[in-house]
Amino acid sequence: MDLDIKGLRVLVTAGANGIGLAIARAFVAEGAKVHICDVDTTALSALKTSDPALTQTVCDVSDRAAVKNLFAEATAALGGLDVLVNNAGIAGPTSKVDEMNPEDWDRCLDICLTGQFNCTRLAVPLLRQSRNASIVNISSAAGRLGFAMRSPYAAAKWGVIGFTKSLSIELGPDNIRVNAILPGLVAGDRQRRVLEAKAQQRGISYGEMEKTAFSYTSIKDYVTPQQLADQIVFMASPRGRTISGQAISICGDTQMLG
Repeated sequence: MDLDIKGLRVLVTAGANGIGLAIARAFVAEGAKVHICDVDTTALSALKTSDPALTQTVCDVSDRAAVKNLFAEATAALGGLDVLVNNAGIAGPTSKVDEMNPEDWDRCLDICLTGQFNCTRLAVPLLRQSRNASIVNISSAAGRLGFAMRSPYAAAKWGVIGFTKSLSIELGPDNIRVNAILPGLVAGDRQRRVLEAKAQQRGISYGEMEKTAFSYTSIKDYVTPQQLADQIVFMASPRGRTISGQAISICGDTQMLG
C-alpha cells in the first residue's frame, strides 16, 4: 500500500531504542525524513552506522532548553515539520503510594506528560505550515485503567489522553490532527523490567507475574513495536486525514492491569 508520505518530515522523541526506533524506521521505510532525539548517547551513536538516514539530537524532553535546541536542529535537518510523535517516557517507580519517593513521582510526570507539552508547544507553529500535519502522543493501557503500584505512570498516561483530546479540538481549525496510541504489554526490555519489579513486590516468580498479566487480556500475546509503528504511520499519512481526537488501544483487549 502506497501511503503517499515520501518526504514527510517527522520528529520522533526517544527514537533510539524500542518503540521509538521502530516508529522512526517505519517512517523511513515509506520515504519520510525522520529526526530523532534520545538521552541514550550510546544508542544514538550506533544509529549513525546502522541507520544513517536518521538525523539526531541528544535531548531530555523534560529540559525545556534542551527541547528548544532539539527543535532548532530538527527543523534545520528536516526543513520544517509535518509530524510530531511524542514517544518519550519512563516506567516510573513500582511502589505503594505512601512508600514512594516524591522525586520519582515528579520525574515520571515531568517526562511522560510535561515532556509532551514541552515538545508540542514548539511543534504547533511549524505544523500550522504543513499540508498534512499531525501529532501522535504515546499513552498506555494505563491511560484508561487503574494500575496499582504504578500510580505516577498511570496518572501521566491518563493526562496524555486529556492533553490529546483538548489539542484535537484546539488545533482542528488549523487542520492539525491529534491522536493517542495506548499500547498494552509491549515486547521489549522495559516491559520485562516492569514485570520483574512487580514480581519482586509480590514475592512471586517472573513467569507467574507474566501469566497474571496475560490473564487480563483476550489476546494472550505481546504487542510488538512494529504493530504500533504501522498504526502511527497510517494515521500520519493522508489516508488518516480525518482521524483525530482518538485514543486508540493496541493492547490485545486488556481489561485490567494487575
